[in-house]
Order: sequence, then structure tokens, then C-alpha cells
Amino acid sequence: MATSSHRISDEPAFVLHRYDWSESSLILEVFTRRLGRLALVAKGAKRPSSSFRPVLLPLQPLRLAFGGDAEIRTLRSAEWVGGQVMPTGDALLSGYYLNELLLRLLARDDPHPRLFDAYAAAVRVLASGHAEALEPALRAFELLLLREAGLLPALRLQTLTLEPLQPQARYGLQPEGGLVAAPEGERASLAGEQWQALQAALDDPAPFTATLQAAADLPGLKPQLRQLLHYHCGVATLRTRQLLIDLQSL
Repeated sequence: MATSSHRISDEPAFVLHRYDWSESSLILEVFTRRLGRLALVAKGAKRPSSSFRPVLLPLQPLRLAFGGDAEIRTLRSAEWVGGQVMPTGDALLSGYYLNELLLRLLARDDPHPRLFDAYAAAVRVLASGHAEALEPALRAFELLLLREAGLLPALRLQTLTLEPLQPQARYGLQPEGGLVAAPEGERASLAGEQWQALQAALDDPAPFTATLQAAADLPGLKPQLRQLLHYHCGVATLRTRQLLIDLQSL
């Protein structure tokens, strides 16, 4: 519960990234449900006796209390909510990938409660160990993140002309042009009815679950979202994706 504008308690959160601040303390980048992405200092968190030490892990649901009105606030307490295990293997790398997207595309102190709920749902899928759900979960979260960040055009219309999509015609998603008619034979495209189904899923009262189902068996979606994400992140390849490529080449 929020007790004042400067002291927050019992806030649902996930750790996105952590790095050294001093010999004994850490700076945390966290994603909270009500306040968005924040920076917190966890004083003494590196000490063996610290209660923070076993709790401040990525991809684990937490409840945090913190205070202060500076850019970097002070962590007061952290409690593991429980209910899921740490993802492993490809699922773990996928979780780090989601964290990197949030760090690159969300500004600090910009609340996105619906996106927080989608992130929590995606992490539960990663922790479930169901390999077949991994790619649809990533695509669903990418779509929801792009929409929440204001970077996804309406998927019912051609972006430049505002003409409705034809169900059987093919369309591609371009970083600067939005949704446009795809050249004949273009593999990285979807049928109009598939884009419309994705839009309907995004508008569903339970958007993550609906979009996960709609994104299944759409191999043409991944390269288009990757291109759009890289464009808005300002990189040719995200660090987590490069790490995966390097591991696969070993």
C-alpha cells in the first residue's frame, strides 16, 4: 500500500537488472506495477548476512517497500512472493531478453500496469517449462510492449492509406511505414485476417492469453517484430539475442 508519495510499501515488482554501487550495495532496475520502471539502491545487499541477498533475483515476483524522492530511491524491504521456480536454459535467456526490452523501451517513472500484468504472465509461462509455449509467449509480450509504448500501429488498417485489410491479402509491418501491402512472394508477411485476429486479441479483456493463442503458428510474425523492436531500441542486435547466437555456435 502506498503511504505517501515518498514512501511505498507492498509494491508488486520484478528485478530487471542489478549492478554494483559500492563494496556492499547494489543499484537495482525494477519494474513495479503502479509506478513503472524505477532505480533503487539496496544498501548492504552484497553482505553475506543481508536479507536482500537471496531475494533480489530476476524473473521472480517480489513485494517491495522503498522511499525517497530522488532519482534513485532507497529499498527498505523485499519479500519473495513465491509460486514459481526460476526459468532455465532457453527460457532463462528469453526472460533476460524481455528484461532488456523493458530497459530499452520504457522510461522511468512511467506506469504501465497492464504491461506489468503481461510481463508477470509471460514469466509464468517461461517458468512452466512448456517449450512449445515459449515462442508464442515472446511474441505476445512483444506485441503488448510495442502497443503500451505507443510504437505499434493499428493492425486492422493499412497505416498510410487507412484502408481496411483484405482477409487473404498479405501485409508486412515496417518500422517507418507501419502495416503495408507486402510484395508478391514476401515471406515475412501475414494475411490480413491474421493481423486482424492479432488486433482482436490485443483488445481482449485478457490480452496476454488471447494474444499468446493468436500468435501461435505464425512464423512470419517473429522477423517483423524483431525488425520493429531493433529499430526502436536503436540497435542491430540486442545483447541477449547475441548471447544466444554465441551459445548456439559453440
